[in-house]
Amino acid sequence: MNEVKLIVGLGNPGREYEVTRHNAGFWWVDRLAHACKISFKAEAKFHGLTARGQIHGHEIYLLKPQCFMNVSGRAVGAMAQFYKVEPKNILVVHDELDLSPGVAKLKLGGGHGGHNGLKDIIAHLGSRDFWRLRIGIGHPGERAEVVNYVLNAPRKEEFELIQIALQRGLEVSDLMVEGKLEAAMLKLHSSA
Repeated sequence: MNEVKLIVGLGNPGREYEVTRHNAGFWWVDRLAHACKISFKAEAKFHGLTARGQIHGHEIYLLKPQCFMNVSGRAVGAMAQFYKVEPKNILVVHDELDLSPGVAKLKLGGGHGGHNGLKDIIAHLGSRDFWRLRIGIGHPGERAEVVNYVLNAPRKEEFELIQIALQRGLEVSDLMVEGKLEAAMLKLHSSA
């Protein structure tokens, strides 16, 4: 079965990054934890905030790496190795420049598309075959503007659209933890 056992939300730790576009992964995982009434605690050996609990009747681990986006793989690798979770049972939730705000897409595998968090996770897992829930944040238009763009807060109308995408992703979380990822994909992509 390809059910998701470890869900990783990507972002940067610290108050100054809390509302930035790059933290869309943190936002989603926080919403999921809140909905399932489970809370995060700091775990040094996993370089992050972790939570464990029942989500839709399945035992799930949640992770918010606290070692900054570009070295997220250290946290993901440590937790996956400790709990013996295969890449195909990992879901990484991250911001996606190539999707407009309001769009959420699910996919298995692929490259990193220049996303340094994904690049580091691929390096640590030694595989690209993990699931990704991509939360659209839009693109600034200029490649040189990307870093500044992801490390700033979205405009009000963009933020509202991103919240809609986060909610749509949550609506298929039950299918993802049950291993019905194709069904989750179909539902998510057809509601766009």
